[in-house]
Amino acid sequence: MSEACNHDCSNCHADCESRAPQHEPPHAKSHIKKVIGVVSGKGGVGKSMTSAMLAVAMRRKGYQVGILDADITGPSIPKLFGVHGPAMGNEDGILPVKSHTGIDIMSINLLLEDEEAPVVWRGPVIAGAVKQFWQEVIWEDVDFLFVDMPPGTGDVPLTVFQTLPVDGIIIVSSPQELVGMIVGKAVQMAKMMNVPILGIVENMSYAVCPDCGKHISVFGDSHVDETAAKYGLSVLAKMPIDPELAKEADAGMIETYAGSSLDGAANAVAALLK
Repeated sequence: MSEACNHDCSNCHADCESRAPQHEPPHAKSHIKKVIGVVSGKGGVGKSMTSAMLAVAMRRKGYQVGILDADITGPSIPKLFGVHGPAMGNEDGILPVKSHTGIDIMSINLLLEDEEAPVVWRGPVIAGAVKQFWQEVIWEDVDFLFVDMPPGTGDVPLTVFQTLPVDGIIIVSSPQELVGMIVGKAVQMAKMMNVPILGIVENMSYAVCPDCGKHISVFGDSHVDETAAKYGLSVLAKMPIDPELAKEADAGMIETYAGSSLDGAANAVAALLK
């Protein structure tokens, strides 16, 4: 490590021991086949929604699925699934809360007495909580564990990449041209950490007119294809703005949403077990 190191790996290209993965084993009673990170370079692009819908899609395919909500200061996974704490435990460890269809979920909101209480913690403490979700929670017989990460390239993504044996990540973006630059940061961090990238999901890609069926580019023309081509990645899905999805999510009933726009992304994830 350089004496001038500021411990910020997001803009550093040095090959040092601080970046070398030091994967930690999960809980002794956990059985996890594949770990999938869902990331974004910025907030507000629908990363948690994508994580939840991917988990639902994989559950519908018959897989055992879990979601580790690593967005400690902005947890939203429990709300999307309509689950509440407290998460229970036994002498061996913490047990995830199961959704209506049997998806295992662990989030800081399932451990707080007040779900609306803010988590005012510094980076190292937040990163430590993510490690605990990996090492102290019993993820029993999970085919795919989705890790819903906070936006950016800071402490938590770095902790996840170094601690968890991530088998691949999905990058979530939105149509604005600005996002191309943000996607680039996520791509470069993944490459620095030697984490495979499964592809890009563009959220809020368009809206469908309820009268004529025309696709309306609410946020302007999409740039995801050119961004994906620039980095040699696949576009796994282009998700529309759907009021029905928003309605089901607000009601904590995302598992009842019938949309299939993420089928391509779900197939890419399922291919990891073949």
